[in-house]
Amino acid sequence: MDVKIENSWKNHLQAEFDKDYFIRLTDFVREEYRTKRIYPPANQIFNAFDKCPFDKVKVVIVGQDPYHEPGQAHGLCFSVNDDVPFPPSLDNIFKEIRQDLGTEVPKSGNLERWANQGVLLLNATLTVQAHKAGSHQHKGWEEFTDSVIYSLSNERENLVFILWGAYAQRKGENIDANRHLILKSPHPSPLSAHRGFFGNKHFSKANDYLLQHSKEPIDW
Repeated sequence: MDVKIENSWKNHLQAEFDKDYFIRLTDFVREEYRTKRIYPPANQIFNAFDKCPFDKVKVVIVGQDPYHEPGQAHGLCFSVNDDVPFPPSLDNIFKEIRQDLGTEVPKSGNLERWANQGVLLLNATLTVQAHKAGSHQHKGWEEFTDSVIYSLSNERENLVFILWGAYAQRKGENIDANRHLILKSPHPSPLSAHRGFFGNKHFSKANDYLLQHSKEPIDW
């Protein structure tokens, strides 16, 4: 199957695109876009990959679902388009960055600036029906994104995997901790951020690790 995704990712993931589950997933997603309001826009489903080629990845942040309200989702986990108010989790992420690094909260919640530096902002599920969180779970996306994490874990070295919350931590259970730095904490959601997300210092820890391995740190 010919999937419109950045070429380096296409080379690494072509075997997935030819599997039965992915063909079924593609049929499902096409019908959903044809008959319902689905986020993100269809041409941004693989935006995280298009903005951050396989060999440029330095940090992986694992999310769950795209945002399901109008104008928010654009294919990068936790990120929103310019001029969109920060969702609560993103607001807390910026608060932790300010506390950790002393940087001011940005005016835009668009995290493409991270992706362009090598941060893969990977949701476990890449599409969602409007106003229905989790509506595209268990359709095949999780198997696909597991293969993404597996490829990075096994074919790259000295990456930082940031896993916030139990869901992301389960998703990252098979990452090779001998080859990579794995950072875990509660989720930045207002329901859990005060249980250990605030103060986790993941942003400075990620940069320290990158510097130790002769990589440019991320300008968070």
